[in-house]
Amino acid sequence: MTDHYAVIGNPIAHSKSPQIHAMFAQQTGQDISYEAILAPLDGFAEVVGQLRKTGYKGCNITVPFKFAACHIPTQLTSRAQAAYTVNTIKFDGTSIIGDNTDGAGLIADIEVNLRFLLKGRRVLLLGAGGAAYGIVLPLLEAGATLSVVNRTLAKAQQLGAAFSAKGHLDIYSYPELNGLSFDCIINATSSGLSGEMPPLPPRIFTPGALAYDMTYGQETPFMKFAREQRAAGVADGLGMLVEQAAESFYLWRGVRPGTLPVITAMRSK
Repeated sequence: MTDHYAVIGNPIAHSKSPQIHAMFAQQTGQDISYEAILAPLDGFAEVVGQLRKTGYKGCNITVPFKFAACHIPTQLTSRAQAAYTVNTIKFDGTSIIGDNTDGAGLIADIEVNLRFLLKGRRVLLLGAGGAAYGIVLPLLEAGATLSVVNRTLAKAQQLGAAFSAKGHLDIYSYPELNGLSFDCIINATSSGLSGEMPPLPPRIFTPGALAYDMTYGQETPFMKFAREQRAAGVADGLGMLVEQAAESFYLWRGVRPGTLPVITAMRSK
């Protein structure tokens, strides 16, 4: 009997998650279906409740519902508690388990796939929304020296305060970045989806730096800027998407799929 899963977001038409999980299922012999669902901005909880009522086994959560998703589970994993956000839900009998696989996916892609070790690196995180919250602790645990910048400084300060017990974060406004440079810059904003460029100053990349945009499937203005500034490595978030999806798949099915064949197949498309 086929088990049903979905990803919920707004917007959601661009999502590649259904293709990724279809490849995972074929690779591992799991009988599942997976679809993308557009939820109204004011109706997210109702959509999740309807999925559970109709027998779905779980779902992924994407923009802009990761904060709201924290209020639905009856049980949060340590990763979800640390991230203050949820991107994976598992319906398990009377329990609803909430997890966050974003951080694990990002670290796996950067350190394993891209072979860029984060320990001791100066990392600048762009953004202070749900995507940023999900990756702060894994970056600190990987040994990065972490800074955060956001257009609204108060939101960056709020993020810094939320993680103050876990490690120190330097908080900046964009004008304060003038004269600074970083070994790795991660764009956790949605600017790429709207074709906008974060207001970064020139010469912000150190020699050998990595520019990483969590948006995937297109050359974003941030990635174009990084190439013009001669960043040594420029990557989109497709690898992270596949790696975090594999973590979700493992939570749901108890089977860990291979990610590199899926990343390769997705890039070939």
